[in-house]
Amino acid sequence: MPNFNKVFLMGNLTKDPELRYTAGGAPVANLRMAINRVYQSQSGEKKEDVCFVTVVVWRKQAESAGEYLKKGDPLFVEGRLQSRTWETDDKQKRTIMEVVAERIQFLNRGKGGASSEGFQEHVEEEGGSPAPASGSEEDIPF
Repeated sequence: MPNFNKVFLMGNLTKDPELRYTAGGAPVANLRMAINRVYQSQSGEKKEDVCFVTVVVWRKQAESAGEYLKKGDPLFVEGRLQSRTWETDDKQKRTIMEVVAERIQFLNRGKGGASSEGFQEHVEEEGGSPAPASGSEEDIPF
């Protein structure tokens, strides 16, 4: 049976990017995003649900995110789900599900920040064209 692991997210950063470097010198950043979903209940009441997601970004994308993004900025992410398991110092098993970004696009154009065309980067191995921005600022949560 074929498998498919692809994620598309659009939301806002809940805090500034956490940029660090691996022992080998590779830049990596953790981005914490909130993605809002507004829907109507069966009774007609307007409801809102928020999903918080950690996005891991590598190489040039990580450095660009660390330099140009800040808490509250809107962001479009294309990537894949990844599950990691580790053991804490007190032998507790921990598992986390996160998104590994293949491509990010900054959506803060027009707010005095970086434009998405100027700083959107994608993994060189993937090639291809940048992901298009969709919708308007009114469609973005927060």
